[in-house]
Amino acid sequence: MKYTVSPWVFEVNPNVRFGIVVGRGLTNGPTSEKDDEILTAAEVEMRLRLDGIPLKQHPDIAVYRAALVNAGINPNKFTNSVEGMSKRVMKGQPLPRINALVDLCNAIALRYVISLGGHDLRDIEADLEVRLTEEGDRFRPFGAEEFESVAPGELVFTSGNTVQTRQWLWRQSELGKMTGESTNIVFQLVGFSGDHFSRLENALRDLEMLITSRFGGTYQSFLVDENNQSIEFEA
Repeated sequence: MKYTVSPWVFEVNPNVRFGIVVGRGLTNGPTSEKDDEILTAAEVEMRLRLDGIPLKQHPDIAVYRAALVNAGINPNKFTNSVEGMSKRVMKGQPLPRINALVDLCNAIALRYVISLGGHDLRDIEADLEVRLTEEGDRFRPFGAEEFESVAPGELVFTSGNTVQTRQWLWRQSELGKMTGESTNIVFQLVGFSGDHFSRLENALRDLEMLITSRFGGTYQSFLVDENNQSIEFEA
């Protein structure tokens, strides 16, 4: 299976970097007390680190908002996932506990203020792309039974004609959601070169360790950038 980022994405955001981790043989399950403590600690750490600066202006968040604007996406209307989580946490509200894998991935996302999404490979039937939508692309909203059409020209993460995440970093599909039974996952992290790159690297390392030590799986890791716009892995 291939994962490819359209050249246009790097034309409008030359500094964007994609970390791809393919995890296999994971044993997921309910959130344990220790898992909950890890996510709670990440929430507390974020409140301490980001306190005192308006969220939209904080450099950790502003870099994502700028990237969305460059891609023609209104960051106020289509709030990216990392900003959405951060906003909830900064209001003093804990994130919902879903399952061990989701919750510990959220802990990593909060710890490094990094965009991190996981997609169950059992729902992925075609090559993965980050590209502008085309005629025939469709999306199944979270919790919905039916697909909806997507107009051409929207930046998305997609598997063939099935959109996995709309408005690039905004809303994931019902298809590919990580459940307690998920075993094989493709994780997509989005970061940037320069000062932000160490966050991406650290998040990748934490995720790799999580896959092996907490969930008993194996992994392959890749970096996709303007000089390496496509990678391939076993489905």
